[in-house]
Amino acid sequence: MAVRAFACYADDRNKGFCVHCGGPDESRDHVPSKVLLDEPLPPNVMVSPSCAPCNQGFSLDEEYLACLIECIVAGDVEPDKIERPKIAYILRSNPRLVKTLRKAKLIGTDGQIRWHPNYDRVKKILMKLARGHVAHELNEPRLDDPTVFVCKSLATMTFQERHDFETQPSGDISDAPFWPQVGSRAMQRLLIVDNVIYEEDWLTVQEGRYRFRVFDSDGGIGVRMVIREYLACEIVWD
Repeated sequence: MAVRAFACYADDRNKGFCVHCGGPDESRDHVPSKVLLDEPLPPNVMVSPSCAPCNQGFSLDEEYLACLIECIVAGDVEPDKIERPKIAYILRSNPRLVKTLRKAKLIGTDGQIRWHPNYDRVKKILMKLARGHVAHELNEPRLDDPTVFVCKSLATMTFQERHDFETQPSGDISDAPFWPQVGSRAMQRLLIVDNVIYEEDWLTVQEGRYRFRVFDSDGGIGVRMVIREYLACEIVWD
């Protein structure tokens, strides 16, 4: 389903600071990053509080990740081969980034293309997105390192892995698997019918570009994200 705007009425003590480092609330950080979406942007792109250094410090790596994924989808780094106009424009304007991405593209002896991205840059942005989602949806900012971080392409998942990744947990009201904070946006998304809690399924920010959902994991919280229907990521905090 598409994302709807909800106000957050949860604990004010979990608001008013950068969700990435705990610093001052100086700017608004888009979650997902605007470079991952096409124009016109959806009307309710979520934002999280951020300090200026964190917000500005993500920009180059956000471009790197967005361009990397588009190049992988196209199988080429040439701007004319890229489907998304925004990404083609970035590549035409940034020859240094094109050079970096060309180095990431390797062709094996079997003729197959294999990509070797800068994992640290990819992880930095995926963590940024996950922190933004748990802060926005659950009002539970997590500044610590997660206990689980996994990212891989949907195409390389086994049938069971894909099923488990896509499946939304559910349960009855006496044994709910996911109890978001009262007043949080996630709480407002819950639908209770006949004493059964139905959580909304994946939240689609823009069809074919970005979707996510938050979930519980043995008392912890987590986020699953899919970018461009290619890159899947799961991040969990205990």
